[in-house]
This record gives sequence, C-alpha cells and structure tokens, in this order.
Amino acid sequence: MTTPVLPHHPVAVVGAGLGGLALARVLHVHGVEAALFDLEASPAARTQGGMLDLHEDSGQRALHAAGLHEEFRACVHAGGQAVRVLDHRGTVRFTESDDGTGGRPEIDRGDLRDLLLGSLPEGTVRWGAKVTGARPLGDGRHEVTLADGTAFTTDVLVGADGAWSRIRPLLSPARPAYTGVSFVEADLVQADLRHPRGAAVVGGGMLFALGPGRGFLGHRETDGSLHVYVAVEAPEDWLDGIDFTDTEAAKSAVLKEFDGWDESLRALVADADGALVPRRIHALPVGHRWDRVPGVTLLGDAAHLMSPFAGEGANLALLDGAELGLALAAHPGDTEAALAAYEAALFPRAEASAAKSAHGAALLFRADAPEGLVEMFTAPRSG
Repeated sequence: MTTPVLPHHPVAVVGAGLGGLALARVLHVHGVEAALFDLEASPAARTQGGMLDLHEDSGQRALHAAGLHEEFRACVHAGGQAVRVLDHRGTVRFTESDDGTGGRPEIDRGDLRDLLLGSLPEGTVRWGAKVTGARPLGDGRHEVTLADGTAFTTDVLVGADGAWSRIRPLLSPARPAYTGVSFVEADLVQADLRHPRGAAVVGGGMLFALGPGRGFLGHRETDGSLHVYVAVEAPEDWLDGIDFTDTEAAKSAVLKEFDGWDESLRALVADADGALVPRRIHALPVGHRWDRVPGVTLLGDAAHLMSPFAGEGANLALLDGAELGLALAAHPGDTEAALAAYEAALFPRAEASAAKSAHGAALLFRADAPEGLVEMFTAPRSG
C-alpha cells in the first residue's frame, strides 16, 4: 500500500489572532503565501475583547510594515487616550485629556482584527481547524495533526496559538504560571444613556481606580459601552468559589472584595449588563527563550505571555508577526537564517516588556495604591 501524501504548506501558522494575522499580511505583501489554522468556527465565533492602545514603536510599526497604517488611523477611537486615576474613595488623583497628539491611539480589538483579516486573500485562514499536536520530520519539516483526524506538513511552523500553545512544547518545556491576580470582566452597554454614573466615572478613555491589592480598570469603547476589568490579588482558586452562572450572586461575591469603596466604583459591577466573566492572569517566566530548533518558532503569547499591566501584549504580538514576516521575506530559501535573525531580536525585546509588565502589576496594586501610578504619570517625561 502506498502512504497517502499529506497536504503541504510552505508556511503554516497556528492561530489567527493579531500576531498570526500580522505575519500572514506581511508575507502576503512580499508575495509569500501562508496558511493559518484557527480553532474558532468562524471570525464571528466570539467577541474580541476591548480596546487596545497601539504603541508607535511596536504595534504601529507592525501596521506600517503591513501597509495598513492609514486604514488603522481611520478606525482610531477619538478621545480614547484620555486617562483618569482614582483612589478607592472615588477621588480623582490624576486626569489627562486626549488632545489627539498622543502616541498610543486606541482601537477596538475587533476592528483591528477585521482590518487584518480583510487584507488577506480569501481562504488564508482555515476556521474550525483545531491543532492537537505536531512532530518533527527532519530537515526542519513538521507534521501537524488536527482534531478532525487530518494532518498536513510544513517547512515553517509558527506557533501563534496563545498562552496554552500546542506548538511551544516543540521548543520549550515552560508553562504559564498564575501571577497572583485574577480578573472579572464586566460590560455596561449604552453607558451614557443607561449607566450615566458609570460613564461619568470612566470618562472618555481609560480608568484606573486602585487600592491595595485590587482595583477597577475600565475603558470606554467605540460603541459607547464600558468594558471593566475588576482586578483582585487572590489565591489561584478564588474564582472557583464564585458561581458565575448566577450573575447576581457573582456580583455580590466580587463586591465583597470592595467593601468601603465609593458607590460610583462599585456600580461598575453592580450595574453591569450580562454575565460576569472570570479570568486568571498567567505569565511565562520573564526572559523565556529557547534554543534554535529547525523549522519552528513562536510569536505573541505563545512566546512571551505576560500580564497586561504594561499594555504590551497585543503590541508585541503584532510586532513579532511583522518582524517574522520581514525576516522570512528577506531570507528566501534560508529558513534557519530567517528564524535565527527573528529570535535574536525577539528575546531581548520580550524580556524587557515582560519585566515592565511584572513591575506594572506591583506598581498598580501596592500598599499605597494609587500613589505609584500617580507618580508614574506625573513624573517628568524625557524627550
């Protein structure tokens, strides 16, 4: 009997998040085809989260490389760079308006994903394609298996599949660890009309309302809703003790952590629309790296999962994807040179951002919060 020949893709990307899409787009710009495999059933299978601020030296740099910066500017949330910092009593400790000159414009994550998806040839992303494993075949080639029992081979395998990457074990034994912080996410829709108290406390952009070991991080979205992250330093099993199928009971359990806080802040949970969503914050070790393995690499959270407290995760994923695409395009026929060049820049960049993120968590929730964040925002800025 003859062995069936498996489908082959010169470049295969596992995960169609922002980083994987940026990689595919930059390769497309340079005439290189990539195949993306994503476990979601379709682009609309789930909501894409809240707002992102794209940094000039990372996320925006990636969009320049992708030839999409002008389209991105057209989707920016005007006023979204405004910031308010409050203490637990609701006292405003710092405020900054958005005058349109800031270097970190806000965009809805879903809008950015749609922009990247729309820039790719139809069929680039294979939806409903859950990767279950991969194995080396030699000479840098890999065989990848899918949940439906099918498989394919590839010359370049990229793990862009997030925190619990199926591709990472080919390179590294590292697994994400709980950071000590848990989030509960909440939404307040049509805020100006239905939740004026919440709309006033969040303002036009980003809110930080902080106390020792906990706080409310919120932002206004382009559709006028508020997205709120309730952050609590807690044991890893804290969320297990809350029944999130009973929304009112879950609200009461979360608000117990905020006894004595101003009612305008507590209302961000009490008045939330729909179910609350729990999320533990995990991170890979700061400085996570691996030895060069032929034909495979990682980007985004798969490579350097970090806490969100420096706003670096999505920006780095975009930059990783763009730089990997540029490296592959610059080294046609020499995959190893491309991957080595990409990783040489990736590792120190990711280490610096992961350290900044860990420092940000300590700063936000320290015993005298929000003093650390106020000091950061009011310190003289160089340049």
